[in-house]
Amino acid sequence: MSQNLYIAAIEAGSGKSLVLLGLMELLSKRIHKLGFFRPVIHAGQKPDNDINLIRQRYHLEIDYESQYGLTHEQARDLVADGHYDELIKQVIEKYKALEKNCDFILCEGIDSTEIDPAFVDNFDTRIANHLAAPVLIVANGQGKTPEDVVNAVRTEREAFMEEGCTIAATMVNLVNPERLEAVTQQLENLWIYEDPVFIIPEKETLGKPTVREIAQAINGKLVYGSDNQLNREVLSYKVAAMQLPNFLDHVREGGLIITAGDRADVILGCLAATFSVNYAKIAGMILTGGFDMAPQVKKLLEGFRKFNTPIFGVETDTYETAKLVSLVHAEITPDNQNKIASALGLFESHVDLTKLEKRISVTRSTRITPIMFEYELIERAKAKKQHIVFPEGAEDRILRAAEILLRRRVVDVTLLGNEQEIKEKISLLGLNLNPVNILDPLLSEWQDDYVQTYLELRKHKGITEEIARDAMHDFSYFGTMMVYKGAADGMVSGAVHTTAHTIRPALEFIKTVPGCSIVSSVFLMCLADQVLVYGDCAVNPNPSPEQLADIAISSATTAQTFGIEPFVAMLSYSTGDSGHGADVDKVKQATCIAREKRPDLKIEGPIQYDAAIDSSVAKTKLPSSEVAGHATVFIFPDLNTGNNTYKAVQRSANAVAIGPVLQGLKKPVNDLSRGCTVTDIVNTVAITAIQAQTKV
Repeated sequence: MSQNLYIAAIEAGSGKSLVLLGLMELLSKRIHKLGFFRPVIHAGQKPDNDINLIRQRYHLEIDYESQYGLTHEQARDLVADGHYDELIKQVIEKYKALEKNCDFILCEGIDSTEIDPAFVDNFDTRIANHLAAPVLIVANGQGKTPEDVVNAVRTEREAFMEEGCTIAATMVNLVNPERLEAVTQQLENLWIYEDPVFIIPEKETLGKPTVREIAQAINGKLVYGSDNQLNREVLSYKVAAMQLPNFLDHVREGGLIITAGDRADVILGCLAATFSVNYAKIAGMILTGGFDMAPQVKKLLEGFRKFNTPIFGVETDTYETAKLVSLVHAEITPDNQNKIASALGLFESHVDLTKLEKRISVTRSTRITPIMFEYELIERAKAKKQHIVFPEGAEDRILRAAEILLRRRVVDVTLLGNEQEIKEKISLLGLNLNPVNILDPLLSEWQDDYVQTYLELRKHKGITEEIARDAMHDFSYFGTMMVYKGAADGMVSGAVHTTAHTIRPALEFIKTVPGCSIVSSVFLMCLADQVLVYGDCAVNPNPSPEQLADIAISSATTAQTFGIEPFVAMLSYSTGDSGHGADVDKVKQATCIAREKRPDLKIEGPIQYDAAIDSSVAKTKLPSSEVAGHATVFIFPDLNTGNNTYKAVQRSANAVAIGPVLQGLKKPVNDLSRGCTVTDIVNTVAITAIQAQTKV
């Protein structure tokens, strides 16, 4: 079984960063100690982008210097002095040092756009052979006919084989989407090798630099606009040298306008075009020549609250600026979540991950890290796509999370709210949420049906039609009714509203599953090498013994849903028969009820936390218990204990707490913390989708 993999591009501009990202995503789900290594990087003040990308996205606890062998300058000097073997030796030494702390290492080879050709030839094959690493070949299909692609791939594969390399797989990247079927067909007809080949089409936005990348490359100074617009892709650039009326005919969607800083007419014309439905929306502007924007023009721009197109100033003249812009290459940078999501979506849509995983021969780790667990959530949610509704459709964090979910193709999304308001917010944030469904409950054709349904369900409580209509004007009620009626598979809310506001409608008409008396919650506590389930830490202040038993059973079911074998610990300040009192008796009674209801579950109680988690303590306090020392599901006797404990563990053990995850409902509704992050929302949606899959 291999312990590494080497990515080698057969020519410049093959887009191996996309392949690198897709492979890391696949491997990070299965490898506990995953490493990343580059034999040679281009030195300079700016760190290597791919090392930065991998370090930040996958939280590798490896220092930057350990992730590369030599800088370009160091390697060039060794080659110039005739010490090529010394170069290889230094790379191997750095790699071996890293290998001691890793279970698997993904290596990325050199590229002639980064390294001069003095030692490019056969460098990757030599390094791969010295490291005993199978090679994943990345070919460039951009601008090539199907015949050219097939010939190049087969020729290069044979060249790697002649150098003694073991080929894991080949990926043909950047294939024209219109030629994708033809390339695929020809390769299938001619590919006689055991190692598989995958074809990935070109996606225009991935190959285009962002406004931020261009601004950094030309030392641009932001003179107007907001930072959240800088990750827009620049699809083209135009130099504005014509008179304004003639120039407007050349304005294109996502274009970057380059003009002299004293051309107030062009600046104002682009402003007008931005607000006009008759013209495309530009990505940004660059003002050349070191001119300051006229104060009157700047004052005018600042008066338009919705005009947030970034404008940069540079000292260079227009010709030099345009020349510099033309040299900027697009990268998948760590701060550009949109591009990362698009790249992963493209990779995962066109690469058979199961086949690739088998070829690489990666074994799944028995240890579960927070990153592994989070990625496993995404993978499971995507396996059977569900439809999730967001009642807080105009909230910034919800919109940013929705974009990631759509780009990764995790779920289908409906945003509730005023359509114009939501679309304006999407534009202001610089997001791309196509395809997304926006639904205004106040204008929905379902409104009357939902009112009558709610009236019928709640008339025994004295609800009138007027009250029912008011309820369906509440977006949380409307969203919950969508889930009840099957228009959505699950609902996620709470970024703005309270927990009570989110849960109340579900309690009124979705109701609990048969045999469960209470809706409760758990947190999935991701520790360094395992995931534990804590319940109930968010909903029920002081459950009765019957309710506590149902919480334990629901929590065990939730654990099983997410691949955690349930060993249930009913927590108390006493273990076994060592203590007495009302609080201990409550837990004893709850344990008996839970065992009677679910004799198939492993349940222990009352038990103290240390005896539940620590096998050495368990041997002393409860030596005959199957659960003691091995507990994975921890049931707290009340909300005060549970809430404080999960927060203490979260902060002191640096654990990732995912939740609260609501349980016990017939259909999934989940609550967010009002302080939730975009990542929290994405995780909660994935959890909701998985819950919905089990309800189908």
